[in-house]
Amino acid sequence: MKKAHPDIQYNRENLIKASLETGAIKLDPDTPFTWASGAKMPIYNDNRLLLGSYETRMLVGKGLQEILQEKNIQADGIAGTATAGIAPAVTLANLIKTPLAYVRPEPKKHGMQNQIEGLLPVNSQVVVVEDLISTGGSALKAVKALRQAGFSVEHCLCIFSYGFEKATESFKEMDCQLHTLFTFPQLLEHCKAKNLFTPQQLQLLNAWEQNPFNWTSQKK
Repeated sequence: MKKAHPDIQYNRENLIKASLETGAIKLDPDTPFTWASGAKMPIYNDNRLLLGSYETRMLVGKGLQEILQEKNIQADGIAGTATAGIAPAVTLANLIKTPLAYVRPEPKKHGMQNQIEGLLPVNSQVVVVEDLISTGGSALKAVKALRQAGFSVEHCLCIFSYGFEKATESFKEMDCQLHTLFTFPQLLEHCKAKNLFTPQQLQLLNAWEQNPFNWTSQKK
């Protein structure tokens, strides 16, 4: 595998810091965010804000490349999830000089009715790239589509994961290994070390980590 580009080296703390500074990750235990599900949560993640600079794009790409190197993962092709997984997939594919595709949530309703867009080597080892893992549904849908198309998919890479038990169980059931650049517990350790929150706020964030889907009732 090609060695990482020398100008930017991956560092988890730098990526966490960049995520907070760009607003890719927002934490507010006092005024929770409303997720698409309607649930009130103290965190909101939008990794597309990491696309704004070469440095943050490459920090993500180098991190993903480092996972492949350290885990000795074969990647004959890279497949990003549409749409947020496409950009980090492009950066990674460029770094390791491998074919690239992306996977739609569903096949198109017109034209060739493709779900997988791009050209990957036939019957090859493909690694899926996602930006965020919540329950894991969108990433695993991509894994399933690729496998049905004849590709071998054993690994999924992502930038950030909330660490929900449902995601862990789902990836295990699909026999696909999940590799994350950083998780909520690592984010929380960074916040503690940098004194970004009061003890009371940290207590609320810790409580969310322990029981995220009942956190609102506990907060009251």
